[in-house]
Amino acid sequence: MTPEKKLSSLQNERVKRAVRLRTGRSRKDPPLLFVEGFRQVRRAMENGVKPAEFYYCPTLYQGENEPALVAKAAASGAELYECTEAVLRKLAERDRPDGIIALVPEVRRELASLNLPANPLVLVCERIERPGNLGTILRSADGAGVHAVLVCDRCAAVNDPRVVRASVGTLFALPVVETGSAEALAWLKERRIPILAATPDANTDYAKADMTGAVAIVVGTEQHGLSARWIEEALTRVRIPMLGQADSLNVAAAATILAFEAARQRS
Repeated sequence: MTPEKKLSSLQNERVKRAVRLRTGRSRKDPPLLFVEGFRQVRRAMENGVKPAEFYYCPTLYQGENEPALVAKAAASGAELYECTEAVLRKLAERDRPDGIIALVPEVRRELASLNLPANPLVLVCERIERPGNLGTILRSADGAGVHAVLVCDRCAAVNDPRVVRASVGTLFALPVVETGSAEALAWLKERRIPILAATPDANTDYAKADMTGAVAIVVGTEQHGLSARWIEEALTRVRIPMLGQADSLNVAAAATILAFEAARQRS
């Protein structure tokens, strides 16, 4: 397969623009999301995402399936750019890139677009600050069979390359919506989905809470926890017992424990 273009200069304007996009110092119209890594790009494409631009370097491949992914990107209409190792390393954030990078349309979903099953399992994340935590939460939500994730009053943006990386591409597999807490609460009330709030001050052990029916599990930041609004609106408040000196878990760890407890109860 002959690539549309080859990139060998670190001073190439396209290379510079892609780097600025990765670092958040540039915007594109339409908005594009920087996705690095074979698994992440493959998962995006498996979920119907069509790359606008596709960068690859065969000498950095770590397996045998990369050429098929490049061919699939070409068939989807992506602009292909074969890169030298120096150029691909310049584009990449990882210390050891695997030779695959794509620019894809940003993830944009609305609450009104969510189509939930009966007795849905929803995960609500309020004011998550670190992209790595948010990405890990999405990965856990996917593994636990969560039906939708609501990212409320965002600090870390869903369309952050670090979120995509930490989620291992599950951002593209899950219905994820960025919204405000007021809008999310109204949406949950309208659908009669009870709220289960995770807070260290609760008296109920998380494992004793009933998560077999429709439920929205809500987690907040480690430093400040959930806002009073979510705690007041919660039908159930639960805590994860801490047996050591630390008084709380990382929010991604807490969300993982709660989501998989819900999955265990519902299985």
